[in-house]
Amino acid sequence: MNFAAQIFYSRYLSERLERLFSPRPAIKDSEDHDPFWEREELRLGPSQPGSSYKSVCNGTMGRRPTLIEPERLKDFGEEELLNGDVKFHETKVVAAPEVKLMDPPKTRRVSEFRIIPRPPVQYLRFEDISAAAFRIQSVIQKTPCTYSRLSKQYGMEIFLKKEHLHYTGSVKERGVLYLLTCLTQEQQRKGVIVATDCNFSMAVAHHAVELKIPVFAIMPSSCSSPRLRTYRDYGAMVISYGGTSHDSQNHARHLAKENGYLYLEEDESAAYLAGLGTVGMEIFEQVPKVDAVIVPAAGQYGLLASTAAAIKHLKSQILVVGIEPEDFPLLLQSMKTDGPIKNMHSNPNKKLYGDLTEHSLGANTFHLAKKLIDKVIPVSEEDSLVAMLRFQEVEHSTVDTVGAMGLAAILAGQLPELRGKRVVVVVSSANMEPDLMRQCVDRALVLDDRVSKFSVQLGEWPGDMAKLLDVLSREDVRLLDVCHRRHSDKSDVFKAKVECVVETRDKTQSARLRKTLNERYPSICWLDR
Repeated sequence: MNFAAQIFYSRYLSERLERLFSPRPAIKDSEDHDPFWEREELRLGPSQPGSSYKSVCNGTMGRRPTLIEPERLKDFGEEELLNGDVKFHETKVVAAPEVKLMDPPKTRRVSEFRIIPRPPVQYLRFEDISAAAFRIQSVIQKTPCTYSRLSKQYGMEIFLKKEHLHYTGSVKERGVLYLLTCLTQEQQRKGVIVATDCNFSMAVAHHAVELKIPVFAIMPSSCSSPRLRTYRDYGAMVISYGGTSHDSQNHARHLAKENGYLYLEEDESAAYLAGLGTVGMEIFEQVPKVDAVIVPAAGQYGLLASTAAAIKHLKSQILVVGIEPEDFPLLLQSMKTDGPIKNMHSNPNKKLYGDLTEHSLGANTFHLAKKLIDKVIPVSEEDSLVAMLRFQEVEHSTVDTVGAMGLAAILAGQLPELRGKRVVVVVSSANMEPDLMRQCVDRALVLDDRVSKFSVQLGEWPGDMAKLLDVLSREDVRLLDVCHRRHSDKSDVFKAKVECVVETRDKTQSARLRKTLNERYPSICWLDR
């Protein structure tokens, strides 16, 4: 900018400042000004001589001219000019229609108000089971639920939910995996410790190693070598201590307290039950239009209660039946007394039901079972053994007595109301040592009238023994064992006592064999099973 321009610009600024801040009389119409942008404080200042501002006279407010020149209002359109001022149009505001209020409620006495208690918080919700299913779906396989070939024989559609096909052979993997994933990072870093030889401990040993959690297994000296080798193969640190399970458990608690380990035992924790309840979700998804679900009392009755919680939430019309051993009817007796029984005075076979008799029934599990389970049926040991035999012969599967209890109730004819219905049987586990399994099969063959034992007295004439063997051959039976005794206190001096063990195909052939031998040898004695 040159020198001349600076002079003109400074003169322009000084004039503008003088016009804005110096007092002056009212502006006439002939003067060059811009009244639309004039400052309000100049108009509201003290009145000057010749000013058009009117003050209050005799209680009447004088009219003050508008701050905006009327000529400039032409630009806005609707206003009209009258004697140099603005003509204001009166606007009538129409109120909204009157809203009629309702009559006030009738007053009630204080005694009429009732305090409605809040519903109690559910111990196991379906949302917890659904969250567990989402968490473990990438690790736990979805076990098959297949149609059984025993359906036509028993007049119902039987589907077997084969939970024994898990890596450790037990349904408890579901609850254990979700329980381990719910631990804090500090607990996972320090490790966990177990002290009982059961399916729960095997599942902990396997999945803890898979999750990089240190795991210690304190086992009594009574634990067999194959079982100890199984724990070591899973990756657990195995320590043998004490002669009984109580000794190993006390030692495990002592180690956990000293070293900060987390001592795990099968209980009714919400995480463990939620993991077990995922079985019910899979059943509802795999078998459409199911009418009943039969669940064994495995996992300290946690499998039964949690599966019922999932099934009843999805469809309340489905019948849920719980199965427990006849020698240990813990749930049935608890329902009769309306409370969980802590000490059950019974003597079940611990070799067959060891996992089931180790712990008592929890309060939360009992309330869930009482609320959701429709029926509880006890099954005998004999029926469970026969059901194990049916699994081997028909389904080509090896299960233990707890896993076979559901099918045992159907074989024993204790569920006649399910004929013609679609039924799912949960097969929970298949962990049994080979020696015990062989004994169970032999016992089941006897109970099923497939193996018979008899004694008969034969003379010393040549060919008497051959004639007996010929009769057995013509009946097409299998001779398992034979014992020939010539010297016996109860037998005749000139006769020998022969004991035979034979196996037949079925009950029909066994009945025919008994009839033939009774007619041929009146002195025959069939030995008790």
